[in-house]
Amino acid sequence: MQSAVPTTKTYRRVTIKKAGSHDRLQLETLPALEAGPGEVVIDVRAIGVNYADVIVRMGLYSSAKEFVGWPITPGFEVAGVVASVGAGVDDLEVGARVFAVTLFFGYASQVKVARGKVFPIPAQLSFEEAAGVPAVFLTAYYGLLELARPRAGQKLLIHSAAGGVGSSLVQLGKAVGCEVTGVVGGTHKIETVRALGADHVIDKSREKLWPAAERVAPKGFDVIADANGVATLRASYNHLRTPGKLIVYGFTTMMPKKGGRPNWLKLISGYLRTPRFDPLDMTNRSRSVLAFNLSYMFEEQWLLDEAMEKLTGWLEDGTIKPPPHKTYPLEKVADAHRDLESGTTVGKLILVP
Repeated sequence: MQSAVPTTKTYRRVTIKKAGSHDRLQLETLPALEAGPGEVVIDVRAIGVNYADVIVRMGLYSSAKEFVGWPITPGFEVAGVVASVGAGVDDLEVGARVFAVTLFFGYASQVKVARGKVFPIPAQLSFEEAAGVPAVFLTAYYGLLELARPRAGQKLLIHSAAGGVGSSLVQLGKAVGCEVTGVVGGTHKIETVRALGADHVIDKSREKLWPAAERVAPKGFDVIADANGVATLRASYNHLRTPGKLIVYGFTTMMPKKGGRPNWLKLISGYLRTPRFDPLDMTNRSRSVLAFNLSYMFEEQWLLDEAMEKLTGWLEDGTIKPPPHKTYPLEKVADAHRDLESGTTVGKLILVP
């Protein structure tokens, strides 16, 4: 099955020609995409925004430099309808509602991806809800269920629990029967995390984090998920029980909250102060540090198939739900980046082309 007539003659995408602040996010119009063998072209209805996109714009994301270079279009996830399919793709109908993972190039009104990166949207999800699912839930799935593998009844601590990945970790932790403690940085985020099922919520703006955590888990936590970096990483490790596992998937406290450009003194200071974990100490204390970057996992088709099948099933039966979201027109992509960098947002930010 192959569509011979494109649905549009042009499409729009955000392009960054070189690293910098929000003014580097430029819209351009290009000829419509054509599906090659084994490929799917999607007319995009919604795009997920992730903190990694901010790091890409700043020129600090290693896989972006390795896989693409400059110019680059950010974006790891989209939702929309199938516009055309290439030779060998015989299991997708033109017009089908799908969401997809993209190794960059997602900030666009049309994308072209390999068939294996495209999945049907559960019927009850809108395009905006679906676009906010893949990147954050795949990150949470791989870190928590593939690497840490907690058991029912174990204690989890999740930093930034109201964010995209954090809210996904809360839900997956509850799905496997864990006692979940979510950490937030503002009172306005508490109810969101409670609604996701967290057993305990610690608001750092009103109480000291670690004394509150010790009241919840006097002997330490079985698993702690930390994307903060230097601000909490050492203390997170020290608050693991024996045995315990620390999941590391980001270093957001090294990044600026406004201005849109890296603060190099802050980056260097944060790098020098970032803990270097001693294998001897880890062995003696039976504590593990599990770290990863999801963009390097996109070619692991087994992971995508296994995780998306499980996640889609949980979405359909209500075990998990998409994170809350806020939408922006594609033209307002810079506003979305500014808001995400501020650290005040809840759930996912979605671009609508």
